[in-house]
Amino acid sequence: MTTRTAVITGASRGLGLALARALAGDGWQLVLDARDGDALSVAAPATATLIPGDVTDPGHRLDLLAAAGPDVDLLVNNASHLGPSPQPGLQDYPLDELRRVYEVDVLAPLALVQLLRPRTVVNVSSDAAVEAYEGWGGYGSAKAALDHLTAILAAENPAKRFYAVDPGDMNTRLHQEAFPGEDISDRPPPEDSVPGLLALIEGDLPSGRYRAKALVAA
Repeated sequence: MTTRTAVITGASRGLGLALARALAGDGWQLVLDARDGDALSVAAPATATLIPGDVTDPGHRLDLLAAAGPDVDLLVNNASHLGPSPQPGLQDYPLDELRRVYEVDVLAPLALVQLLRPRTVVNVSSDAAVEAYEGWGGYGSAKAALDHLTAILAAENPAKRFYAVDPGDMNTRLHQEAFPGEDISDRPPPEDSVPGLLALIEGDLPSGRYRAKALVAA
């Protein structure tokens, strides 16, 4: 059986790590990225190639290409940046911080699509991309831009698959940062969202925007 290659960003914890472990169990060749190289080396599957770095760095993206090679089956743009915590309103949002959110959540995913030319792309989105939540203007508007970028890529490349996926609420560090001081232990673990992502990756659904948990609902 031909080995399939996947690049997953933000894979040191949370959804990226949970998905990496699931794909490793299915025999995928993995190239994993995270800013925290120590956490990545401790948690990642032993068979994965680890490339610590920042997805906004062009040199780091070239390192991912060199590790993955020219034949990439899957790119999962999971790395995300929330912005300030607690979240400010848009009228008071520091523009330098907003620029960083867009660089990580919008521009870097597109740069990796342009560089790696994968057959399938999974862009991790959020319900904040479609719902106007107070205090989520930076992250939500960036994810909305990522959703539309995904849709346009799909329209321009009908032979490939481009998915924007809302994983739902998860007990992750980013979610905790969004609700500083609150108890989020009632949120499900990121592993609960993985079956929906696998349904897209392994299935033949058309390009589009999906909610991960709806894909595996009974």
